Amino acid sequence: MPKVLISDKMDPKAAQIFRERGVEVDEITGKTKDELIAIIDQYDGLAIRSATKATKEVIAAAKNLKVIGRAGIGVDNVDIPAASAAGIVVMNTPFGNSITTAEHAIALMFALARQLPEADASTQAGKWEKNRFMGVELTSKTLGLIGAGNIGSIVADRALGLKMKVVAYDPFLTPERAVVLGIEKVTLDELLARADFITLHTPLTNETRNILSAEALAKTKKGVRIINCARGGLIDEAALKAAMDSGQVGGAALDVFVEEPATASPLFGTPNFISTPHLGASTSEAQVNVAIQVAEQMADFLMTGGVTNALNMPSLSAEEAPKLKPYMALAERLGSLVGQLAHDNLTKISIEVEGAAAQLNIKPITGAVLAGLMRRYSDTVNMVNAPFLAKERGLDVREVRHDREGTYHTLIRVSVQTEAGEKSVAGTLFGNESPRLTEIFGIKVEADLAGDMLYIVNEDAPGFIGRLGSTLGEAAINIGTFHLGRRDAGGEAVVLLSVDAPIPEPVLWQLCKLPGVKTVKALKF
Repeated sequence: MPKVLISDKMDPKAAQIFRERGVEVDEITGKTKDELIAIIDQYDGLAIRSATKATKEVIAAAKNLKVIGRAGIGVDNVDIPAASAAGIVVMNTPFGNSITTAEHAIALMFALARQLPEADASTQAGKWEKNRFMGVELTSKTLGLIGAGNIGSIVADRALGLKMKVVAYDPFLTPERAVVLGIEKVTLDELLARADFITLHTPLTNETRNILSAEALAKTKKGVRIINCARGGLIDEAALKAAMDSGQVGGAALDVFVEEPATASPLFGTPNFISTPHLGASTSEAQVNVAIQVAEQMADFLMTGGVTNALNMPSLSAEEAPKLKPYMALAERLGSLVGQLAHDNLTKISIEVEGAAAQLNIKPITGAVLAGLMRRYSDTVNMVNAPFLAKERGLDVREVRHDREGTYHTLIRVSVQTEAGEKSVAGTLFGNESPRLTEIFGIKVEADLAGDMLYIVNEDAPGFIGRLGSTLGEAAINIGTFHLGRRDAGGEAVVLLSVDAPIPEPVLWQLCKLPGVKTVKALKF
């Protein structure tokens, strides 16, 4: 039974879902890094919020860990490259708290527009400063979105309902999507020059760090009001302070800071500055939603192989997983076969699917091929880290989908480009579930790929099979299955046979010396 550790405080429904799905779960929160390292090897899954730091050291100690699930959007507390290298799937729940975060951004925008916190403090202090707090309307103002993804699009929808005009800077926003959202796609400089309010909804990356720098803030419309409920580090806080002091920025509301907990900031005490302690996702509804979602996603992965909202491998729904499982088994074995036989440096790999396979999600098939192929370099490869290993080695990966149906109702072909030219293998499924090799390097052959096998290329000549059988018999090696193929009569032939145990090196050398033998290779599946 898979076992999961919930290491941060989470709604009880998460543990309930794990148990209902057949997953053992421990709820142990508040552990230090060293305490977590001491126990993490007991678990197949780790469910976290923002408190637990899944660092490189934690991941190195997690010998059995298969999945890390973050209840929420941000995964700044997970070392994704280290997890990927270790073959651990990293998931988040990008939609569970989207509405909550969007609503918080809108709330802060209202608070800035009408100076609500200062007005509240003044009134409760016994003052009645009616003329001091002269706010602005949101109607007809221009809202600038930096990031128009899931949360940004919800903010846009709410802002349009307030009769605001919305412009957005987002390199990934297509013109068609902008039309659907009812917003205008602009450059960052255009947004800075036109927006009365700016709200940020983008992850923190090397490209977005300090996207509102001193230089950018100088380009804004004088008196602009800025809201950030996304990530600390998107705004240069010292530059924002200076811009507010000079009047270039009329107000700012931050829910996130470069350093959290934010017990000190140059912005604290600045007039027209509002701060909240990272409350964007903090509603009871959102906390329940993300807890439920992360438990469902992790349980699906551990029990069925379904992959949802993963950040380091293709998605594979729980419904797709059973259907794709035999195809992925075939793909993995084809990748392993070509990896064991293609000795030269590989530069390109092409994965082609046709027939029934062409109607399926090709990404998991590709991942399975790469997992099989990359085992020539490492014993700890799986579908998570195989694409990263392939990229590290400069392997150009291509996917081709054919609508045609050929001799077989379904076919997967794996071709690699080597220094010696292209090498290709192909396979199908018998009975929609049994992987079967159909072609190897241009020679037609039907063979199972399982266990210990022997691959021989030889000249097609009488007596060879007898000599091969005698050599193996004298070495007390029992043959399980025997498969033959050839290009032409008297030409190059292939023998693929399964054996009950690995073939010793001295026997392989004996086989190499048989007349007509060109290649001998022991295979393992």
